[in-house]
Amino acid sequence: MKKKNKLLLIDGSSIAFRAFYAIPGSLDRFMNKNGLHTNALFSFHRMLENEMDKEKPTHVLVAFDAGKTTFRHAFYQEYKDGRSKTPSEFKEQMPYLRELLQGFGIPHYELDNYEADDIIGTLATHADPAEFEVVVVSGDRDLTQLAKENVRVDITIKGVSEIEENTPAYLMEKYGLAPHQIIDMKGLAGDSSDNIPGVTKVGEKTALKLLQEFGSVEGVYENVEDMKKSKLKENLINDKEKAFLSKKLATIDTDSPIEVKVEDLAYKGKDISKLIEFYKEMDFKSFLSKLDTTAHDAENQVKREAIDYEVVTEVTKEMFGEKGAVYLEMLSDNYHLADIVGVSWTNGAKIYVAEPDVALFSPIFQEWAKNPSNVKQVFDAKRTYVALKRYDIDLESIHFDILLASYILDTNDNSKDLSEVAMEHDYYDVASDESVYGKGAKISIPNDANVLYEHLARKAKAIAYLSEHLIAELEKNEQIELFYQMELPLSMVLAEMELTGVKVDAPRLLAMKTEFTARLQDIEQRIYQEAGEEFNINSPKQLGVILFEKMNLPVIKKTKTGYSTAVDVLEQLSAQAPIVDDILQYRQIAKIQSTYVEGLLKVIHGHTGKVHTRYVQTLTQTGRLSSVDPNLQNIPIRLEEGRKIRQAFVPSHEGWKMFSSDYSQIELRVLADISGDAHMKQAFIDGEDIHTSTAMRVFGIEKAEDVTSNMRRQAKAVNFGIVYGISDYGLSQNLNITRKQAQQFIDTYLDKYPGVKQYMEDIIKEAKKDGYVTTLFHRRRYLKDINARNFNLRSFAERTAMNTPIQGSAADIIKVAMIEMAKELKTHQLKAKMLLQVHDELIFEAPEEEIPALEKLVPEVMEKAVKLSIPLKVDSSFGDTWYDAK
Repeated sequence: MKKKNKLLLIDGSSIAFRAFYAIPGSLDRFMNKNGLHTNALFSFHRMLENEMDKEKPTHVLVAFDAGKTTFRHAFYQEYKDGRSKTPSEFKEQMPYLRELLQGFGIPHYELDNYEADDIIGTLATHADPAEFEVVVVSGDRDLTQLAKENVRVDITIKGVSEIEENTPAYLMEKYGLAPHQIIDMKGLAGDSSDNIPGVTKVGEKTALKLLQEFGSVEGVYENVEDMKKSKLKENLINDKEKAFLSKKLATIDTDSPIEVKVEDLAYKGKDISKLIEFYKEMDFKSFLSKLDTTAHDAENQVKREAIDYEVVTEVTKEMFGEKGAVYLEMLSDNYHLADIVGVSWTNGAKIYVAEPDVALFSPIFQEWAKNPSNVKQVFDAKRTYVALKRYDIDLESIHFDILLASYILDTNDNSKDLSEVAMEHDYYDVASDESVYGKGAKISIPNDANVLYEHLARKAKAIAYLSEHLIAELEKNEQIELFYQMELPLSMVLAEMELTGVKVDAPRLLAMKTEFTARLQDIEQRIYQEAGEEFNINSPKQLGVILFEKMNLPVIKKTKTGYSTAVDVLEQLSAQAPIVDDILQYRQIAKIQSTYVEGLLKVIHGHTGKVHTRYVQTLTQTGRLSSVDPNLQNIPIRLEEGRKIRQAFVPSHEGWKMFSSDYSQIELRVLADISGDAHMKQAFIDGEDIHTSTAMRVFGIEKAEDVTSNMRRQAKAVNFGIVYGISDYGLSQNLNITRKQAQQFIDTYLDKYPGVKQYMEDIIKEAKKDGYVTTLFHRRRYLKDINARNFNLRSFAERTAMNTPIQGSAADIIKVAMIEMAKELKTHQLKAKMLLQVHDELIFEAPEEEIPALEKLVPEVMEKAVKLSIPLKVDSSFGDTWYDAK
């Protein structure tokens, strides 16, 4: 017997909207390097992958609604009225959903005047039952009317992760209805989500009872006069027109004039190139790591020209010139620890390759590296400098860094792979690391040494070639100063900070571990006592049984395995039972214990007793630094238990102190300067608290003392929200107010700060004209969609245009301060060391006797790093630990 084809039809509009709300609190967590929210894309992808793996369709289509107006509006204008405005954070993701589908090789379709339901209904109905098994996936139960022998309708019932399979048999078992009677149920009960009126006071339960007795809306009205007198009978008679109208509205058009045919939908597989591009753009590293790119790599290998190089067994002076590229090959990204497996360099005429022991222990190589007369070109100056420092080699006179230059030219170009950077600049004569070492982590070198040697030679050649090319590009963009006066010198400051490291008091961490363990045990016992029994607190299934069955707390959400015990659920229940607060506290402390206490203990360097983080200079779109291995910029500060982690960061010498200085509200000060808003500038000039000042203006309050803490909190949310281009939806979520109230708040704010409003309008015009925006230091951010016809793409680009100059300029200011601070410490011959940069904060260690000098010097340098039209303000403190210095 011939196996049937399988047609998978996905209601893209419904699933995408559900995907947006699928992960609690995901707006802050799911955002790519461009600031695009990606939560809906992430969840939709997960659903799509699950469905494709599970169903293995031969044919597939994703259908979308074409617009707000459909043929149903012709006979009922109020159809779908009353729906809340779609969040801009959702709308901005929709265009990229099409890109995701292209990567999956899945066609999508929409039809003017019709809904996705109608497209799906038409295809499902017209698919030959003898040839096709059909699976429909939606979040809308209206589509269950399509179920029949060869059509199954899967409805998402928890986000997009849990599916309820609807067949005629299942619908009969659940409702006592055949699929076509679902339409009748909507006719009687209506549907508030679509503004389908139904009959007054008739809900689903009553509708089911009527349909089980009379079969259909028509059947009900054929018998309505025989019903005994009641309010229900009265409502049925009065709302007869509404009932039939509602049934008509709920009926899917299974004969809509679509131009796509089932046979056009044969699935041909993923487009790996498009998926790779999409994953990188969205920062979906987990999806990228799972992607099988073997076939893609084989198809896309570039034929490269032959290359001449010499494998060095003995280093001679003739191999070096006054100018040359040098490259170190390492087997992992962490250059503090990674083994160096090869060295290559150029002298302007030839390319040389050597084993690390041959080159790095050679006095001739060491002398060339240290000689400031010899200028060097590299890929990633900090990486190269730190790695050579491990061999006691000081790399002087780094003249050019391909990685930094490429990033400055376009902040989207931030790959750590030289071949990818080279290809961005139309240079293809170097292979990717993956093609040489294999997919994933580089854990071994090729069996054939010649493969490695050629790879190294091509990298040195690429660096030498690209250096000349990129300098010309920087000059053209007026970014030479940004490169030579900020980013390149900063890389050397960061290198010294990384090498210095920060001392971590392991015994203190171990004491915290013991303390937290005891705290967790106490909370655990309290939870057991409140529950009346012992159970596995870390098991959502067991916890769900305790809370919702034994303690009868109201069920808010369910999952495939039982009850949801997610944080957002527990927070809603916290006022109803003490056990819930204890569980939340237990989870928070357990997280701090595993991630920070135990996590830091694992990365303390055995010889130095320090943690040596790596600063990533080329990651963010705004120019902000990132910290990895470990990330010291995300140590929690909201919980006291989290803040205490900083007690383990201590000076590396007896009698020394930790010293901290951070900019006060630097982004808002930059906004005041860039926008020139008179009211905001005056508040900073007068030394007022900006959030109190904002609250006074927005709420119309004359005296600062009359501003309540809640007013100040709301003003603060709007102040920082404006910086980040917040929407009415985002602000409503932050303040737990309605979107209407949030929009009124934003409108009032912009009315009271006309300079800010004018800045927003002007910067968008400028971006539309130039295609990019800049910071105060000519750092560019290109906005490819600023003139897009698609509203969602364009509005996201506009929001990015508004906030990038503010965030980027703030990031640039602290970079300038770091460079100047490093100079001043040397000029004043201080023993103090700059250890860490955490966003707007600099952390030092210093002998106690130098603290008075730092209290004067550091704020002076930081406040004068850049001259703005309003003063920069720095707060400083010191203590025995980083915790005490805050």
